[in-house]
Amino acid sequence: MTAHLSYATGDGFKVMKQLNRLNKPPVKSIKSPDGDIIDCVPISNQSAFDHPSLKNHKIQMKPSFHPHGLNYESMQESSEKQETITQLWHLNGNCPKGTIPVRRTKKEDILRASNIKKYGKKTGQSIVAHPNSTVEPVLVDQSVHAHAIAYTQGEFYGAKATINLWNPQIQQPNEFSLSQIWIFGGSFDSDLNSIEAGWQAYPYLYGDSNTRLFTYWTSDAYRATGCYNLLCSGFIQINNEIALGASISPVSKYHGSQYVISILVWKVCSYHWALNN
Repeated sequence: MTAHLSYATGDGFKVMKQLNRLNKPPVKSIKSPDGDIIDCVPISNQSAFDHPSLKNHKIQMKPSFHPHGLNYESMQESSEKQETITQLWHLNGNCPKGTIPVRRTKKEDILRASNIKKYGKKTGQSIVAHPNSTVEPVLVDQSVHAHAIAYTQGEFYGAKATINLWNPQIQQPNEFSLSQIWIFGGSFDSDLNSIEAGWQAYPYLYGDSNTRLFTYWTSDAYRATGCYNLLCSGFIQINNEIALGASISPVSKYHGSQYVISILVWKVCSYHWALNN
């Protein structure tokens, strides 16, 4: 009995430590209709700056470089002309300038992970493999994945995709469905650098099957670095309107209205990439 209580206490301490690391003190909190809580966290206090390499980092509010033919103002105008796509939490408020919206992590979210330290990271089933550099990327276990990939190879400094929004039915908690843009380089065996962004329905991570905006990154083939959204340090957000990991609405209907999101990722300098949607 004593050993069991000791284990539970230790496990509970680790969960609380994770929650304290992820849930920074907000200046405002917004209850979303889907049950999420969105915290408006000062930009300089976000989890990205827990990373040692970002200590004393000067926040750049606008990219210093844009793809040819695009600039910040034209991207804003293009976004405004598109049919309105919102996130559910927008119905109950917005985050003030100088803050970013962060989906609050709950104890239940962390406890769904197979390992507390692996919360927010890809599980073994979703890790990819690349037999050699001349063929398309494939998944490790073909028996548990069904996927379609359109890809191209070469030296690129960014990519853009317009993705239809759907809400597929998820039958098992550990199943997921997604549509994404995926930019990668290096070897899948050791030094893969990957940036992913799109939408996903993933009960294991979020606790429901809502269609949610997500990002993912890794710099070492998914071994130790990287995570979903803002669940680890390294990814800097400056936008005060978009919450990574939050539900997107509305979604497309079969034989009905169609809705899309456009995602643009481009290289700003030798070690910085920018994401716009």
